[in-house]
Amino acid sequence: MNDLAELKNFVVAHARSQGMPPEHSAAILDRIRDDGNGTPGSWVREWSDEGDRLAGEGRALEANAHYIMARFPFADGSARQQAAARSRAAFNRWRADIPAVQPLEVTTQEGRIRAWTVGLDAADPRPLLVMTGGIISVKEQWAPVLPQLDALGFAGIVTEMPRVGENTVPYDGDGWRMFPALLDAVEGRADTARTYLLALSFSGHLGLRAALHDDRIRGVVGAGTPLYHFFTDEAWQRRVPRVTTETLAHLAGVDAAKVYPLIRDWALTPGELSALRVPVAHVTSLRDEIIPSGDAALLREHVRGVRVLEHDDVHGAPSSFGQTRLWTLLSILRMHGGFAAERTALTKEFSRLRYAGKQPS
Repeated sequence: MNDLAELKNFVVAHARSQGMPPEHSAAILDRIRDDGNGTPGSWVREWSDEGDRLAGEGRALEANAHYIMARFPFADGSARQQAAARSRAAFNRWRADIPAVQPLEVTTQEGRIRAWTVGLDAADPRPLLVMTGGIISVKEQWAPVLPQLDALGFAGIVTEMPRVGENTVPYDGDGWRMFPALLDAVEGRADTARTYLLALSFSGHLGLRAALHDDRIRGVVGAGTPLYHFFTDEAWQRRVPRVTTETLAHLAGVDAAKVYPLIRDWALTPGELSALRVPVAHVTSLRDEIIPSGDAALLREHVRGVRVLEHDDVHGAPSSFGQTRLWTLLSILRMHGGFAAERTALTKEFSRLRYAGKQPS
């Protein structure tokens, strides 16, 4: 059974990223008494009941967000599995009115990758943005951004890390290969030679390694990315929240006691970071409970020209999500070039939020 206090703490950033008002999510959390398998007062039941209410009102995207919170941190039982299925169904209802958003399924020797896409067109291949969340977030959490990418003139793919959601590729030292597999699958329907990765949290680690091997990747934007010390520092690993350790173990298919020895060799070394030849931008939280500060320091020391946005916040920077959203998109546009008017507008809005301490509506 999950640590309920940790669930309530770490879900905040994910709820905020989906536009939930803090008072709304706080009211749901106050009703949760335990982490039973869908029983009244349990984590899954309270989030799912709110999702059902919203779905009944025809508010499919909001319902989707609540079902995603119900499956948090991963679908480890029948109730969470049902919540995950409801999330996908609600997202499908929402996208029914947006025909540009289409599913993609890629089968590799290692497993199956499912994704949501926009703008794939053999007659007019566009530059490609691939977006992935971390060890907890599913593609339906981030896919609502796809119409915005379409409006900007990008092709877009939103998918999941290995073993998260509907991605059955193993989470192991070769997990980064999912990115080249995705690019191969859409070759000709997108300008894959101009691919940018918006790879959040743990998927940023995979994205940076992929960029060392695949020169179609022209830039990587990440946030809260583990690089080296997270994988190798045993003292830090003993401080990592239980929910993170158990989720990693679930994805890797091992007991929690064995996960850190298993992933030790996955670290990106200073030499590998120095070998990166693409632009890198990164959002770091100064009070991150999961990713050690030494990892962000390695980016500054070894990745040439890296741009870093710092928040005085915890992992995921829930109080600064609006700033992060603007800055990450602005970073992609800078890497690509052009978009002068859009970059100017985003820069002004980011500056307003940064210095006024407000979030966009």
